[in-house]
Amino acid sequence: MSAPDRDELKGKAKEAAGKAKQKAGDWTDDEELEAEGKLEEAEGEVQQKAGELKRQAGEKVEDAREKIRQNSRRY
Repeated sequence: MSAPDRDELKGKAKEAAGKAKQKAGDWTDDEELEAEGKLEEAEGEVQQKAGELKRQAGEKVEDAREKIRQNSRRY
């Protein structure tokens, strides 16, 4: 497994910030801030998943490239 994609990291940060906003909204009885936090958390989850998929796709491409190189050396 390679290093996390930039979007994975940004998504995790956005997700954490959203959770913090939700807590702050809960503590202060600010429903709007709490809703904003839920939205930000969901956006972070989506961004994180997109980064994960990009990383996995890149790994598959590299695996295929390596197999092609190995097969071309045999002939």
